[in-house]
Amino acid sequence: MRFSYLPAGIIAAAVLVSSGCYYPYPYSYTPVVTTTVPASFDASWQAARGAAYDEGVRVTSEDRSTGTLRGEKGQDRVLITVAQQANGTVRVEFSVAGPPSENTGLQDRLTRAYNRRMGR
Repeated sequence: MRFSYLPAGIIAAAVLVSSGCYYPYPYSYTPVVTTTVPASFDASWQAARGAAYDEGVRVTSEDRSTGTLRGEKGQDRVLITVAQQANGTVRVEFSVAGPPSENTGLQDRLTRAYNRRMGR
């Protein structure tokens, strides 16, 4: 009985070719799409007020129509401005004025408290 190499070679080639095409994926991948939505004036205003409260600033005047909050903490005077810009974004600024010999870091703490309240 004579053994033919041709059918065995075809089968071996088919097995090798078909096994090279399979790649098992360990999980399905769904891309995450994030969009940035500009903060609303109301949310920014409330976060700015809350940041002042968080840092112990006593608010002495508040005018939502002009977007200004004024307050004090110790010898520091605080001015917070919230402004709606033409492109739809909201700009929030914290200004702290006090004795030149003291740098309490209040402006940085207000900024961090604001960002925390905005979920950033």
